[in-house]
Amino acid sequence: MEKEISLHPGETGEYHRGNLIATLQKIQSKYGYLPQENLRQVAEKSGLSLTDVYGVATFYRAFSLKPRGKHLVSVCLGTACHVRGGPTIAKEIERQLGIRAGQTTADNEFTLEVVNCLGACAMGPVVVVDGHYFSSVKLSRVKEILEGARKGYDRIDYETDQRVFPLQVSCARCNHSLMDPRHLLDGLPVIRVTISFNNSHGRLNLSSLYGSDKTDAEFDIPDGAVVQMFCPHCHAELIGGAVCPECSAPMVPMIVKGGGIVQICSRNGCKGHLLDMGGTILG
Repeated sequence: MEKEISLHPGETGEYHRGNLIATLQKIQSKYGYLPQENLRQVAEKSGLSLTDVYGVATFYRAFSLKPRGKHLVSVCLGTACHVRGGPTIAKEIERQLGIRAGQTTADNEFTLEVVNCLGACAMGPVVVVDGHYFSSVKLSRVKEILEGARKGYDRIDYETDQRVFPLQVSCARCNHSLMDPRHLLDGLPVIRVTISFNNSHGRLNLSSLYGSDKTDAEFDIPDGAVVQMFCPHCHAELIGGAVCPECSAPMVPMIVKGGGIVQICSRNGCKGHLLDMGGTILG
């Protein structure tokens, strides 16, 4: 089957890593992995060397050069999850799926991977299935989690699904609440920030439901664009020292009411995020 691709905006001579990442994200979203012929097309059309394209494709763990299963299961084996039983959970998933970490089941239903950190250290051991976090996982829950994946975790009832939960956040600089009850997403008050991209400035509303990626922006933001976010009260830029584990864009930190920090990726279209309810990001 011929696999044609189109580049993310940014032509030869202007094509940079951000454009390349966005293009690769589109390809992987369509095929579930990065076919070799598509990587060659990207190199030819962008003017980048094939070495540069492969370098980015292999650097970020979000990309895969091999076909993945319908469902991606990630088990965190970072320090916090390791001491709380992460390796035991990983072995149980291997047993139930009949594969080892890094492999895909014969029916192409599941791919299993282990990762160093998923950015939710206070919630360990953590398992992520198709982008949905499961915290404090016990052996008795493994079968239930895998069966849920077969039914489809992409179908979410935000009002009843306990895999997602609402957050109330404030500015990491002035500590003023970023919640705006005048506007709703997922039936909840939005997180309101001000954004800047190129010469455009305006409002961005984010869903306050952790696990939802719904947004409402005042102007169109190109896929793959990295935006600056500012507090609408003190006007300070919301920027921390962390970078997105998915695409390496700067992360935007916000203080969680009751203690903790949530950070979201500043690249439009990327779902990278970090959460630590204990207040320290270890990602």
